[in-house]
Amino acid sequence: MGDMANSSIEFHPKPQQQREAPHAGGFGCTLAELRSLMELRGAEALQKVQEAYGDVSGLCRRLKTSPTEGLADNANDLEKRRQIYGQNFIPPKQPKTFLQLVWEALQDVTLIILEVAAIVSLGLSFYAPPGEESEAKKQDGAVAMEMQPLKSAEGGEMEEREKKKASVPKKEKSVLQGKLTKLAVQIGKAGLVMSAITVIILVLYFVIETFVVKGQVWLAECTPVYVQYFVKFFIIGVTVLVVAVPEGLPLAVTISLAYSVKKMMKDNNLVRHLDACETMGNATAICSDKTGTLTTNRMTVVQSYLGDTHYKEIPAPSALTPKILDLLVHAISINSAYTSKILPPEKEGALPRQVGNKTECALLGFVLDLKRDFQPVRERIPEDKLYKVYTFNSVRKSMSTVIRMPDGGFRLFSKGASEILLKKCTNILNSNGELRSFRPRDRDDMVKKIIEPMACDGLRTICIAYRDFSAAQEPDWENENEVVGDLTCIAIVGIEDPVRPEVPEAIRKCQRAGITVRMVTGDNINTARAIAAKCGIIQPGEDFLCLEGKEFNRRIRNEKGEIEQERLDKVWPKLRVLARSSPTDKHTLVKGIIDSTTGEQRQVVAVTGDGTNDGPALKKADVGFAMGIAGTDVAKEASDIILTDDNFTSIVKAVMWGRNVYDSISKFLQFQLTVNVVAVIVAFTGACITQDSPLKAVQMLWVNLIMDTFASLALATEPPTDSLLLRKPYGRDKPLISRTMMKNILGHAVYQLTIIFTLLFVGELFFDIDSGRNAPLHSPPSEHYTIIFNTFVMMQLFNEINARKIHGERNVFHGIFGNPIFCTIVLGTFAIQIVIVQFGGKPFSCSPLSTEQWLWCLFVGVGELVWGQVIATIPTSQLKCLKEAGHGPGKDEMTDEELAEGEEEIDHAERELRRGQILWFRGLNRIQTQIRVVKAFRSSLYEGLEKPESKTSIHNFMATPEFLINDYTHNIPLIDDTDVDENEERLRAPPPPSPNQNNNAIDSGIYLTTHGTKSATSSVFSSRPGSPLHSVETSL
Repeated sequence: MGDMANSSIEFHPKPQQQREAPHAGGFGCTLAELRSLMELRGAEALQKVQEAYGDVSGLCRRLKTSPTEGLADNANDLEKRRQIYGQNFIPPKQPKTFLQLVWEALQDVTLIILEVAAIVSLGLSFYAPPGEESEAKKQDGAVAMEMQPLKSAEGGEMEEREKKKASVPKKEKSVLQGKLTKLAVQIGKAGLVMSAITVIILVLYFVIETFVVKGQVWLAECTPVYVQYFVKFFIIGVTVLVVAVPEGLPLAVTISLAYSVKKMMKDNNLVRHLDACETMGNATAICSDKTGTLTTNRMTVVQSYLGDTHYKEIPAPSALTPKILDLLVHAISINSAYTSKILPPEKEGALPRQVGNKTECALLGFVLDLKRDFQPVRERIPEDKLYKVYTFNSVRKSMSTVIRMPDGGFRLFSKGASEILLKKCTNILNSNGELRSFRPRDRDDMVKKIIEPMACDGLRTICIAYRDFSAAQEPDWENENEVVGDLTCIAIVGIEDPVRPEVPEAIRKCQRAGITVRMVTGDNINTARAIAAKCGIIQPGEDFLCLEGKEFNRRIRNEKGEIEQERLDKVWPKLRVLARSSPTDKHTLVKGIIDSTTGEQRQVVAVTGDGTNDGPALKKADVGFAMGIAGTDVAKEASDIILTDDNFTSIVKAVMWGRNVYDSISKFLQFQLTVNVVAVIVAFTGACITQDSPLKAVQMLWVNLIMDTFASLALATEPPTDSLLLRKPYGRDKPLISRTMMKNILGHAVYQLTIIFTLLFVGELFFDIDSGRNAPLHSPPSEHYTIIFNTFVMMQLFNEINARKIHGERNVFHGIFGNPIFCTIVLGTFAIQIVIVQFGGKPFSCSPLSTEQWLWCLFVGVGELVWGQVIATIPTSQLKCLKEAGHGPGKDEMTDEELAEGEEEIDHAERELRRGQILWFRGLNRIQTQIRVVKAFRSSLYEGLEKPESKTSIHNFMATPEFLINDYTHNIPLIDDTDVDENEERLRAPPPPSPNQNNNAIDSGIYLTTHGTKSATSSVFSSRPGSPLHSVETSL
């Protein structure tokens, strides 16, 4: 608050109204008082300050701080302040304990089924009939219990879900998670039914065979034997259930997302919410900022209009009249944030470093190119000598500074959007540096001959002007419209922000991938269109729209000023460029696209943003991208992914990773469901025919381990390829299991079942060994059933290679060596299988096999690859009987609890965002409420926007704060007036300590011009390294 008081103390001091009361620690204000003060808003807060402290300067005195110098560099004093007021940072959220994560993981429906089965199986394992061994059953129970920790990874996912609830507003449930949950429940129910039927059939068969066919009587001494049979039947049922229940699905999702998130970090994507990674794969639209995202954000002046001459290159200083050159240097040096500067390059041969607002840096660089220096001017006229500053905002799109001249008069320097500032110019400097009349007709000629050609070259045009006031005619400085008028134009400059060289190719990839890229910028419409053409967003001959913010609002609003979805649906499909837009326009566009029902599928929208006011749009979007370099803390907090390099190409990589996650889960599903179908049918059929499962309980659990944990690691860690961007987005309604995948699942299941049943019923004849069917209760392991088990596992290993391709590709080995995890798991599983078969013995129900038998098992396994080629030959279109599976839950399936949970997420997120330096952010979250309030005023909205009042000046606020806040309160509901939001930010955000007497350091970028809304909202509050604001944001 020190710098906020800055201007009021220097220019408009108020007497201290109350005597300062002593407080603990020697300070006149307690932590509780400061906290309660931060909870107040507007006039109420100002009244509290005046009543308790006299004015802002009184508060500063109580806190023993200087409004100009900040805190003294005294280690003891700083430590004392830390002890009394605490450290200046937001404490991290308390992490959950391991036991909490385990408990949350145990709430999963899939795990609950396994928990019940494991507890029953474990309990039965302790039952030992007289004279019988129960070792095998103990192992069954132990292995069943062993499966539970595998799902503890789910806790990580749940933690992420909790974090999401705590930090972002309501978004629809992750598409992939919704589909998987529904599919897992369906499969689990089917498995439960199958296991129950298996147990019932086994029990009935035994009872009928024993007591009806053979006519035996239940004897008391035979009870232990009968109970042992029932225990065996129940364990077979549990085995069927464990194999059928796809507990590996959540694990596969977590592994795939976690792996992708880690790899995405190398691609400059810092993922804050796991589900955003998957959602990005379904993106159909990207609304991107221009400056710094599509462009390099290193601006330079390349063209200028000085002294009636249009220079296509930097003019030689000798070509300019000394008066024009001197005025230009002073206008740029003084009427810019003093925090913006050009520093020497860090490395020899590199470009000079631009610190602060990039547009102002371009102008300062122009001064240096003219062989002049801005620093001596600033040293001669420091910030505290500036008489008045009208900071930049996105409505008037200009910034003005007043200085007192030696003769007692005043000089105003102004810069801003050329087409706006030129309307306020009545004179222009000619080639001799003399004033020449500048009429509306001259302005129209300049727009056509100078400004439009510059804009069509993709340049941002800025007008630089000045006005002199004599000492006798000092104006009313609070009437900004009158002060900033009757100007004399010094120059028009064209600033280039080059398109990043890699962006056009990245946008072509997006378009090939079925993603529409839209540019949302505050720039001039011609500049925006030119940049869009260079990027490839718009193509010659295409049917597209390029609109300015006002025209966009005119098209989508009715006579009452209300947004109509029907009108919006006529605009957004063709819209490619939205220029001169405000953050509210961006939010309106994003919400309109998401809420639209015109297409076959709901649009999935990604949005980039860097400014504080971009928060609502970032949160409304399916995936919000914040800029890691230029982005504010509020924008990052509202985002799902942070681009650490602010580069559009990183978004394309995020799309690729998102699609890869989806495909990885589909690969895993294709593999797992094949194993599920075969294992369940084999266990069920075998048990019903032979009263025993060909695959023993421990063997089934080993297979379960293969197809769940190992397969999750192997298939969920496949690296992405460029081919992922050659198809359209799947969409939210795309089923997880396509018809092609269903063909592969059923096709391979047929092959495996044929082999298994052939081995089961005639295998002993083929291998000339003893039959394992109808063996006594505790007979030793047979070669016959060991061959069946080994063959089954070999077929799964080779089918895992087939599962790498889900779109009917023939070359299943393509890129296999690019995934060392896959190769390691396949080879490792094979090695463990050799150990189990050869040395597992009775615990694994295995008998060692000969080399010949091993070769036959391998031969049948390799047959899976050949059979896969046969399946790929069959056209999916010919198999009309195949159905897709894995659709997501519909709207009607959303429970009241889930909907209520969404509301809680909004409230919780809002409460989180109110803390600390971003308490004022709640106003942005209530835009929709404000829209309803202002309906009656929409007809006169834009007229009001064209006439900004002097309230936008920080100095004016300091002079008459009571008037400003009351006036501000009445203007809260404005839709397109981002000036209001910015003023709110300036009033509430504590500025950094600096000798800045006019708050220019805070509004250092605000300053800018045709940067439009982006400059005002994004640049102003950008955390630029090296700036005072950056340090404040970082520490807060």
